[in-house]
Amino acid sequence: MATAVDQFAFSEWLQRIGDNALVLGHRVSEWCGHSPVLEEDIALANQALDLIGQCQLWLGLAGEVEGKGRSADDLAYLRDAADFRNVLLVERPNGDFGQTLMRQFLFDAFHINLLRALKTSTDKRVADIAAKAEKEVAYHLERSADLIIRLGDGTAESHRRMEKALKALWPYTGEMFHDDAVDAAMAEVGIAPLPSSLRAAWEGTVKAVLSEATLSYPDTVWQHGITGAGGGKKGVHSEHLGFILAEMQFLQRAYPGAVW
Repeated sequence: MATAVDQFAFSEWLQRIGDNALVLGHRVSEWCGHSPVLEEDIALANQALDLIGQCQLWLGLAGEVEGKGRSADDLAYLRDAADFRNVLLVERPNGDFGQTLMRQFLFDAFHINLLRALKTSTDKRVADIAAKAEKEVAYHLERSADLIIRLGDGTAESHRRMEKALKALWPYTGEMFHDDAVDAAMAEVGIAPLPSSLRAAWEGTVKAVLSEATLSYPDTVWQHGITGAGGGKKGVHSEHLGFILAEMQFLQRAYPGAVW
C-alpha cells in the first residue's frame, strides 16, 4: 500500500526549492547594469530570469498543494521573512564579482544534482519541472565553474579574491545537505532525495573545479543553519533577507492587488 503524502510537508518542501530560486534570482538581478563587462551583464540577467521562471513553477505548485488559494505571486510577495524557506547561502550579499560567482558555483553544483534526482520523483509534476530546470542549471554550472577556474588561476589579485570569497561562503554550504523532518517525509514517499545523499556528488564537482582553479579546498569549519533552531529552511534568516524583501515586495505591499 502506497504511503500517503503529507501535504503540509510537501508544500513546505516546494517552498524551499522555490525560495532558493527566487532569492538567488533577485540577488543575481542586482548586477543588471552594474557588471564589469556587457557580456556578463547580459549573462547574469538571463540567469536571473531562468531562476525566477523556475521559482514561479515551484511556488505555483506549492500553492496548489497547500490548497489555500495562494498563487506563486502571493507566496513571493506577501510572505514575511520568517516565512521564507531558502538556505542562507543564496541570500548572502553579492560582494565583488568574485564573491557573486563563488556563491553561484557552490549553489549550482548542489542545484544540478538535486534536479537530476528529482527527474525520477514519484510526483510527475515535480519530475516535469525538474527536467525543464535541469537544462538551464546545467548551463549555469558550466558558466560559473569556467569563471571560477579562469579567475582562480588568473592573476594574483583575482586568485586572492576568489580564495577570500570561498573562505567567506564555505560556512554556509552545510545547510544544503542538512536533513530534517520535511526532507525525511519527502524521501519516504519518493518525491525527493535526502539532501545528505547529494553531498558526495557535490564535493566531487567542487573539488575538481577548485583544483583546476588552483584554489584550496577548505577544511571542515563550523556551519550556519544546521542547529535545531536555526537555518533558512526553518525561517531563521540573516538580516540580509529583510533588505531583499523590502525591495522585491515594495510595489505589491504599497499597492495591494495591483496587476500589470
